[in-house]
Amino acid sequence: MAERPTEQSGSYAGIDTWPDARILEALAEGQARAIAAVRQAAPAIAGAATILAQRLAAGGRLAYAGAGASIRVAVQDGSELPATFGMPKSKLLYLIAGGRAAMFDTLADAEDDEADGAAQADILTPADTMIAVAASGSTPFTVAAANRAREKGAFVIAVVNNPGSKLAATADLEILLASGPEVIAGSTRLGAGTAQKAALNLLSTLTYIKLGAVHDGLMVNVETGNAKLRRRAAGIVATIARVDEARAAVALETAGGHVKPAVLLCAGANDIAAAQRLLDAANGNLRLAMSHIRDT
Repeated sequence: MAERPTEQSGSYAGIDTWPDARILEALAEGQARAIAAVRQAAPAIAGAATILAQRLAAGGRLAYAGAGASIRVAVQDGSELPATFGMPKSKLLYLIAGGRAAMFDTLADAEDDEADGAAQADILTPADTMIAVAASGSTPFTVAAANRAREKGAFVIAVVNNPGSKLAATADLEILLASGPEVIAGSTRLGAGTAQKAALNLLSTLTYIKLGAVHDGLMVNVETGNAKLRRRAAGIVATIARVDEARAAVALETAGGHVKPAVLLCAGANDIAAAQRLLDAANGNLRLAMSHIRDT
């Protein structure tokens, strides 16, 4: 434990006797250190996003793997990708120590189950990418899953908070989040968890910016599953195409709730089929598709 920064004790002796304001300040400082660690890891995150975008564009799937708090953070990231960026749910996999029940209950011994980690990773193929998350970098389930993923030919990205870890040694690419000792020693749901959440958020968002799901800071692949999201989508169409929201809403309905073809309809595409052809020719990049309309 002494050689793992996340398990070391910091200068918090007597914290249980401190005034509330001092305790909260110490906790907030721990969160700030976590975000600083994410900033330091930006080059690795950018490299991982480039590879992940290429592999997803080629038809591969994305698998998140981990145990305890780490996999809960990872599932939170992955579960938002379909609604936010239009990622097909069939392209998402979750390798969870203890299964889905562990998302709600503390099944602590599940993280030691190397056989289960390897077995769950058997589903992967050479086209797939695994993001394996473990603050310690030594969780047996996660290390075994990463090892099996590599054996299956998948690309493995390790997100860890301790240097020189087994998980990083197993992976193709390491994102080291050196968040350091926790305010409560070993409680990696604190600083380490914040760093993991922020890093995964940056990684998945940059990936989908590269894949054309964002235009001028707007979610152009957003799913329109309820009234709020339909209003948001209509607003996005109106903003990009520079039309009023009434016209945008009609175009959005014609496009089956899909923002990109609706924008192209408002921008001058003859019909929905023409809009889709423009998108296909631009590999889904709305900016490029709109430039083709202006060129005709």
